[in-house]
Amino acid sequence: MKLKERQIIDMARRLFWKYGMRRVSIEEICSEANVSKMTFYKYFSNKVELVKFILNQIEEDSVKEYKNLMSQNIPFEEKVRQSIQLKMKQSDKLSHEFFSDLHQNAHPEIRKHFDEMTQRSIQLIVEDYDQAQKEGNIRKDLKIEFILYFLNQIFKMANDPQLVALYDSPQALIMEITNFFFYGILPHNEN
Repeated sequence: MKLKERQIIDMARRLFWKYGMRRVSIEEICSEANVSKMTFYKYFSNKVELVKFILNQIEEDSVKEYKNLMSQNIPFEEKVRQSIQLKMKQSDKLSHEFFSDLHQNAHPEIRKHFDEMTQRSIQLIVEDYDQAQKEGNIRKDLKIEFILYFLNQIFKMANDPQLVALYDSPQALIMEITNFFFYGILPHNEN
């Protein structure tokens, strides 16, 4: 990757995380990255393509970290605990604006792209949980299809402005949903 391209991507990511995607213009990205608009268009045809590129990078990094975690020779319960920590790290520094833009106000092309990414992530998790169930790490009486359905509902919940408004940050909501998925309403040992 060329230096100028890296500057555009890094600055766009910082600005999107702080202000959301809709509010940040190509002009602002170029100004903050210290590149011309001509340079921007050399690498990206528009802001939507830049957003999709950044989302692809995030997905690639997240899947790599998740697969590394799941391949470790540690108890499944520890994998679950570490996957929650991973989710916390991945959602760090997300602004309400970015979260809202992605889940509620996304450009149709970005929305479609994000939905496809979400479905790939869910499928990966379901495959791992199916294997964990076969190994006796998840209740045998729990239908994997229910897990798939529940995960899809979780992503729909993230689109609910009333729910989002209950939390100080997107990370707080993401962690609440993640912890609820793994632990339900019963207390658990956080150590």
